[in-house]
Amino acid sequence: MAATLFQNARIVDGTAPERAAPASVLVEGGLIREVGKTIRSDKARVIDLKGRTLMPGLIDAHVHVIAGLADLGRNAALPDSLVTVRSLVIMREMLLRGFTTVRDVGGADFGLKQATEENDFPTPRLVISGKALSQTGGHADFRGRYDDRLAPGTRHRLGALGRICDGEAEVRRAAREELKGGADFIKIMANGGCASPTDPIHFLGFSVGELEAVVEEARMAGTYVSAHVYTDEAIRRCVEAGVHSLEHCNLIKAETAKLATKNGAVAVPTLVTYDKLASEGGKLGFPPDSVAKVEFVRAAGMESLAIMKQAGLAMAYGSDLLGEMHRHQSEEFVIRGRALPAHEVIGAATHVAARLLKLEGKIGTIAPGAYADLVVVDGDPLQDLALLTRQGKHMPVIMKAGAFIKRARLD
Repeated sequence: MAATLFQNARIVDGTAPERAAPASVLVEGGLIREVGKTIRSDKARVIDLKGRTLMPGLIDAHVHVIAGLADLGRNAALPDSLVTVRSLVIMREMLLRGFTTVRDVGGADFGLKQATEENDFPTPRLVISGKALSQTGGHADFRGRYDDRLAPGTRHRLGALGRICDGEAEVRRAAREELKGGADFIKIMANGGCASPTDPIHFLGFSVGELEAVVEEARMAGTYVSAHVYTDEAIRRCVEAGVHSLEHCNLIKAETAKLATKNGAVAVPTLVTYDKLASEGGKLGFPPDSVAKVEFVRAAGMESLAIMKQAGLAMAYGSDLLGEMHRHQSEEFVIRGRALPAHEVIGAATHVAARLLKLEGKIGTIAPGAYADLVVVDGDPLQDLALLTRQGKHMPVIMKAGAFIKRARLD
């Protein structure tokens, strides 16, 4: 892999409200070797960015790469071969939007992760939870009210979002099986959800004992628990049980946000998915009852950002899109930009997400020793977050681990 020297780069990494002064970045062997005002290298090919913005590769901390269909019940019935191919296409498109790392919070298995690491296909780096854990009738139970078939205990299809487990013993076993199978962390469904058929939004998933059991299993494995939560009550009981990653959080209140901050938790809002489910979900196969649930949480989303910011709660970037709606992944930047400063929105997809994924210093930063995951942007995204949308239209160069994924002329 040839060395590359980027010159005249204006770095934006989400840590400052303005672009940095022009700098040079040397890439060797898949890593960033040096960052400085002036760098010389006889071996490196030189790319003059001419004042363009250079960013760390973006990180989406809430995706479902196996979700080729908006109807997750139907998706779970598809053959693994079809789900695999569709997942590779979904991930390739994510990479071409500048997302060089994604965290799958329900569905992807270690085999799919290994396929991405073998580099035969252009995909982001993949961090996985394996199958999300849900109680009977919870957010990963798509059997419906009249379907009394037993939930599978093993050999879960790749297209399935999660698995069913009831009681502390089953929860522990399921968590251990996912960790044994290669999960980087554990995902649980601790609240009702929009996509599933029998759990209203207020539904509380798992008892306190079950929550504490899965947190203990994750801690013993040196990792953490991520929870699907909407309501303030669900968020609080998860925080009190030791859950670290709080997905969605649309209905959070100020006191719970302060408690989450005190406990070192991280929130992962996913506002774009509700916007697109409301406008496109029905025609793309999202069940009508599920569309009706979307409005309940969508309206509160923007207010939740203000509440969490006021409490000082760290927020990572998440999209949570399904089926054809994956193409809207980058629009979360613009939605959050209506309520938050641009550098904080970008920081959610760089250093905050990197810390959540336990890859701080390796991704989400432009610093010596980090992976050479880099994105060049025409213009200043701190002034216009929409430059990060439109399927990478304004990204002439995308690099992952020192390899060019996209390289357009910079004339």
